[in-house]
Amino acid sequence: MEAQVLAVLRQAPEPATAGWVQERLEGGLAYTTVVTILSRLHTKNAVSRTRSGRSYVWRAASDAAGLAALRMRRVLDGEADRDAVLASFVSALLPHDEELLRALLDGAPEDQARSGAAGTGGPDGREG
Repeated sequence: MEAQVLAVLRQAPEPATAGWVQERLEGGLAYTTVVTILSRLHTKNAVSRTRSGRSYVWRAASDAAGLAALRMRRVLDGEADRDAVLASFVSALLPHDEELLRALLDGAPEDQARSGAAGTGGPDGREG
């Protein structure tokens, strides 16, 4: 649901109210549910909010990829042995993902990393 709320919020031409987001979501979520999701996204730094009267207007601070990265970071932060977790994660990467990670760590722009990798030029859904 967080990804859906974030996707709707990213479509907003300006900071949006929870009601605006609710109207554009499929599935008929209750207003209070939308506010709860927005508040959780705010805690994760995926959205920002500004006071507007007695409520807030919301703006996406992250995209879906950024939200996934925040989740990964939270998992990593919750582990005592970060080195072991990172080593295990890297050792399980697919070859293309490993190449992309190496290129990113070397400071190459993501577009260059994708064009240099084998296959279709990178997985769908990644934004630069």
